[in-house]
Amino acid sequence: MANDGPVEHGYPHLETVRAAITALWKRLSYDTVQTFATSVAPADVAFCDTDDLHLGAQRVAHEMVRHYRLPDARMIVGFRAMTHAANVELAAGPEYFVELNDRFRTHRRDIGAALAHEVMHVYLHRLGLSFPGTRDNEILTDTAATYLGAGWLLLDAYREDSASSQKLGYLTPEEFGYVLAKRSLVFGEDPSVWFTSPQAYTAYVKGMARAREDEQQPPLTAAGWAGRRRYARERKHAAAAPAGVPYAFSPDGGGQLRVSFPCPTCHQRMRVPVRGRMRARCGVCRTVWECDT
Repeated sequence: MANDGPVEHGYPHLETVRAAITALWKRLSYDTVQTFATSVAPADVAFCDTDDLHLGAQRVAHEMVRHYRLPDARMIVGFRAMTHAANVELAAGPEYFVELNDRFRTHRRDIGAALAHEVMHVYLHRLGLSFPGTRDNEILTDTAATYLGAGWLLLDAYREDSASSQKLGYLTPEEFGYVLAKRSLVFGEDPSVWFTSPQAYTAYVKGMARAREDEQQPPLTAAGWAGRRRYARERKHAAAAPAGVPYAFSPDGGGQLRVSFPCPTCHQRMRVPVRGRMRARCGVCRTVWECDT
């Protein structure tokens, strides 16, 4: 939690974020991901200063349990002084103890954001999905919460001006915006209408631009002229693709040249023959892409 401290920007964790999106699609399956097409509604996690602190926190925790479809999980929420925003004890269940930073006693509007992350820890724990190392596992948790419809709250908790700053989660604001954009492109849902933080909106716009770039890389037909020209040159010589491009050439068992590239939706690598214009369907997220291989 950045509390009046420096806020990291940019995309330093982008590869881990993309790996987390792939892991979600593969572990949950297409059908399960589709059940999260609707995000947590702002009204369902609204928390004003006149609400009872503990009853309100329990209500919001229950809403997160409902959204993540954990009907037999019960969250017991408390508050204490700590360095991090929150912590959850991952036991066998069905009761899980969540501790929130004392800061949230007076910053109640952000309790939903903290609980979106902590209840996702429970969801992933039950799912048996984790990344090695604390840092990568926390990035997985932020990414999963955001991609499955509750993490827009984490981005909206980001506020920064010349005198103060606040940010929750391990992703940068732009990375939260990127994951939200990825979700938006799949479900056609615009989360920007829910933002109360102007800085969150800016980060989402930047994240959307970065997400659109994923759909404009060769061999996709939406690629720009320069990328298409470079791709054609490397294809002609069957050369190894240079660093910094997402595609790679390799022969198959019959000697035919193939190209592999990440699906812009789920980042699972697709491998197709090099034979001109074609449609390629991702086997994980089922998205169909127009290609010129």
